[in-house]
Amino acid sequence: MSDRPRVLIVDDEPLNLELLSQELEVLGYDVDEARSGEEALQRTVDQQPDVILLDVMMPSMDGFEVCRRLKAGQDTRDVRVVFMTALADVEDKVKAFEVGGVDYVTKPFHVEEVLARVATHAELRRATRDLVDHNRRLEEEIDRHRRAQQTIEVLREEIQSELKFDEIIGESPVLADALAQLDQVAKTDVTVLISGETGTGKELFARAIHDRSPRSGGPLIKINCAALPRDLIESELFGHEEGAFTGATRQRKGRFELADEGTLFLDEVSELSAEAQAKLLRVLQERELERVGGTKSISVDVRVIAATNKDLTKAVESGGFREDLYYRLNVFPIRVPALRERAGDVELLARHLMAVAARKVGKSFSGIAPGSLASLVGYSWPGNVREMQNVIDRAAILSNGSQLEIQDSLDGQRRHTTGTLENVERAYIEQILEETSGMIEGPHGAAGRLGLNPSTLRGRMRKLGIAKRS
Repeated sequence: MSDRPRVLIVDDEPLNLELLSQELEVLGYDVDEARSGEEALQRTVDQQPDVILLDVMMPSMDGFEVCRRLKAGQDTRDVRVVFMTALADVEDKVKAFEVGGVDYVTKPFHVEEVLARVATHAELRRATRDLVDHNRRLEEEIDRHRRAQQTIEVLREEIQSELKFDEIIGESPVLADALAQLDQVAKTDVTVLISGETGTGKELFARAIHDRSPRSGGPLIKINCAALPRDLIESELFGHEEGAFTGATRQRKGRFELADEGTLFLDEVSELSAEAQAKLLRVLQERELERVGGTKSISVDVRVIAATNKDLTKAVESGGFREDLYYRLNVFPIRVPALRERAGDVELLARHLMAVAARKVGKSFSGIAPGSLASLVGYSWPGNVREMQNVIDRAAILSNGSQLEIQDSLDGQRRHTTGTLENVERAYIEQILEETSGMIEGPHGAAGRLGLNPSTLRGRMRKLGIAKRS
């Protein structure tokens, strides 16, 4: 559609149509014509004019009825209607405004007057659209800001409750030994290699090292080497120049440059390709890099913390990992113990995770049911802390009483906790609403079944995008 203002002229007199069309087209308007009320309604829907010059006296359907129908339509109510009338009666002019007109000209009209009125209302229409668009963009920006603030609050809560050094929960000797090593190396600038099974909290250790280091004021940049395709990992680590490969439409800094004067955490470092390993070795040795497709050496000041859930010594023996890179990374090794090695920590950790999960779902628990606690303590936790967090999160959603209860066997829980907390919570709330026929309040309502206040449940439904049932 053209950016020029669009005018629809509605008149059953061909001479009026021709005269006004010519004058308006000379001034740069897009002009459309209709010779009846029915035709005007259809053309308004099809063409979406900015201004309609509407004759009052027409056969079949007069201008007042046309305007009334336009104002009743969702897609046509905002068009500006200027009546053209030979009627001199004040009541008719008042009626023109009552049905939704914004102006009128009296026949026989002066062309200059009509053109002036059209120009005024076309500009008002443009200004209205601009204001609507501005308000829409502002609302979108406010919404994005609100979502960002919510994300920041969640991250802040996680950092405050879960990711602080002094919030690594446990008192077992094996964990205390690992934390003592962490405390020692954090104050230095040496490279650290953190090893441990999946779910033990290696990233948590890396964050704690950074936060207690002299670089804590700089950025902590993370990259999961297993999560990116091999043909992109070098670009992500070292950046690329414009035109370096298909899709490289502009220069981009890599994670090393972004982490300058801070810390770079390389998770799953064993998954790096041979080419990326060679380039990483050079950066660790020379403290400089070249972007993909570039020839200029760029100096970087970065501390590297690497993590792996594999035995890198075996990877070196099999030829899957460079021996020289291994020694560069393994300057100060820290092993994060598996949860099964920290038997005395299970209860402390479970109570901490219960408190965190309770805040997430808007509940309060006085403790963990004795039988459930015995199950938690007696389980081997092959998925470590991450698995326990999933189990506790699911239990927090399903528990209706004052105590947290693990309702299924832990093996069964493990099969059911592959989804996110939000997905599990949404599915369970929807199930309860189905069972209560959408009733929220009352002795048999969903809020009571879930152990929540009705207002809390409604808030959770809004957040999770669960529609109210009619």
